[in-house]
Amino acid sequence: MPLQSIPDVKAPIPRDQIFEKFKIDRPGKIVFVGHHLSTATSLRCVIRTISLYGAELDVSPHVAVPSNFFLEILGIHDHIGCTVIRREAEKLTIGFNMLIDAEFLHHVVRLNFELSH
Repeated sequence: MPLQSIPDVKAPIPRDQIFEKFKIDRPGKIVFVGHHLSTATSLRCVIRTISLYGAELDVSPHVAVPSNFFLEILGIHDHIGCTVIRREAEKLTIGFNMLIDAEFLHHVVRLNFELSH
């Protein structure tokens, strides 16, 4: 009698893939957290997608990005606390330190739609 294999247990879905992503292709800034939370240094990025949980950014593959930083979306003056989840060349996947408010996400997506039409 052959041995039966144990069925594969599904691995949990990574949190950055659970939430619906919205494509926005919007300029943004990675704002470095400095001494005593000062925000003197920043670098440009393109925010490709955003969700309640996080975002996918394009940054120069030659630039070092800190593990924790603030994200500023062009045209919106709030800074969102972020943590790097993974980096693949110029693609940076980040998680927000707290889920963003659904109304804020709706505003970002709507603003992007209005500017593109």
